[in-house]
Amino acid sequence: MTIPSAPGAMRLTHADAASIARMRARHPEAFHAPPLRRAAPYLIVALATALAVFALWRFEFSPVRLATGLARLGDMAVLMVPPWPGGLAEAWTVVKALGETVAIAFLGTLLATAFAFPVAFLAARNTTFSGVARFLTRRGLDGVRGVDMLIWALLWINVVGLGPFAGVLAVMTSDFGALGKLFSEAIEAADRKPVEGVASTGGSHWRQVRFGVLPQVLPVIAGQALYFFESNTRSSAIIGIVGAGGIGLYLSEQIRMFEWQGVAFAIILILIAVAIIDRISGVLRAAIINGGVQKL
Repeated sequence: MTIPSAPGAMRLTHADAASIARMRARHPEAFHAPPLRRAAPYLIVALATALAVFALWRFEFSPVRLATGLARLGDMAVLMVPPWPGGLAEAWTVVKALGETVAIAFLGTLLATAFAFPVAFLAARNTTFSGVARFLTRRGLDGVRGVDMLIWALLWINVVGLGPFAGVLAVMTSDFGALGKLFSEAIEAADRKPVEGVASTGGSHWRQVRFGVLPQVLPVIAGQALYFFESNTRSSAIIGIVGAGGIGLYLSEQIRMFEWQGVAFAIILILIAVAIIDRISGVLRAAIINGGVQKL
């Protein structure tokens, strides 16, 4: 059985020439974009390509050098087998250095979270008490996180000396700026309805933040802190190279002495530790955000 089409269906689906002309007159930018707007994507691609070519030329990129380096890397990989530092005493030294690295990451992240949490409320638009305070806090956080963790490690080493204490301070300072910004953005993204509900009952600004905003952002903040702990475990191994404690110092010494088996052993331990921490933090993040504990 066929269903007859409704009268005027063709007129509804196909515009005539007069209708098109009226639409062109009403919305000319939709039919004829300015030449600069049409050329903008091609200009961006051409600029990016030219920048990449210039960078390769400026940095003396050479396929021959790359092939030679890959061959040398293969020779180093052969020298890393078997990955063993030479004895049980040396292996235990590496394990202790790795534990120090994890402790640096944990303490640095914990302190950064503790300091960034209250500051984030000053940087958030919906919880700050003053626009000037928000502006100054935001710019301060931008300035702190604009300096790399390795630079902070070098600065703190000159302040408190070599060792893991400088590493903890470097991780704390670097993460303070980043976590403060992320926490403030999570606070600003909080739903306004719970806050309005507290305000409708006569709740003060502090109670609006305590009962309207805080329950929403705590799971997000906890998840972000756990992710930074996982990331800082890798970063702490790097800052140890400049003398901030941890396994990085051992790695630096082994590389300088061309002890590639010891280097491989340390790298494998770092990978195992990062994988374990990643798994545990992933489970904890899921438990906090979703409200349930997943199995390992």
